[in-house]
Amino acid sequence: MPLHLPPAPAPALRSVLTALGSPTAVREARTPSLRMAQGPVTPELPLPVHILDRITPAGAYATRLTGWRFLIRCGDRMVAAADTMLTPDGWAFSRFFEGPYIAATERALRQAEAMKQSYQARLLSVPELYMLTLWLHGDTTADGATGHPAATDILVPLAPAPPGIAAHRPHRVAELLPVLTHRLTPTPLLSSPA
Repeated sequence: MPLHLPPAPAPALRSVLTALGSPTAVREARTPSLRMAQGPVTPELPLPVHILDRITPAGAYATRLTGWRFLIRCGDRMVAAADTMLTPDGWAFSRFFEGPYIAATERALRQAEAMKQSYQARLLSVPELYMLTLWLHGDTTADGATGHPAATDILVPLAPAPPGIAAHRPHRVAELLPVLTHRLTPTPLLSSPA
């Protein structure tokens, strides 16, 4: 089934294109692959980046949009990624980076393309666990900048995943959320003897 990518805000894309066209921004980026790229580089596969902000012992959680991520292609491969963020003046370029999440995101997107159901692709970050997932939202017409994971949505942890959570294994939100709740909720301290 086709995978749907929500359209990125035009100012977010423009900010990445401007940064890619700036020799200073590319030269100062800590991305050797981008600095050494031979030929044109293009931002592709825009994905809204949401953060899992808080989670309660009862399993309630909140998410919020923090930016848009674009994978940067040079020739036949992705060499880096670019993040944008929302500022009081609108969308702005944030940073270039590279590392294992680039290949992991590509792999997870290919996995999603092979699924029988259509999904809208997003990223969901769980900073407290140093975890990033591809969030496959069941409503392909939804605004990618809003909403929360539905119980039937799919989360695909990207490599490297936290210990005990298999990378690239799709989980329904209803299955993975209790695991995250357990890991993120502080354990009550035992009372000391009097």
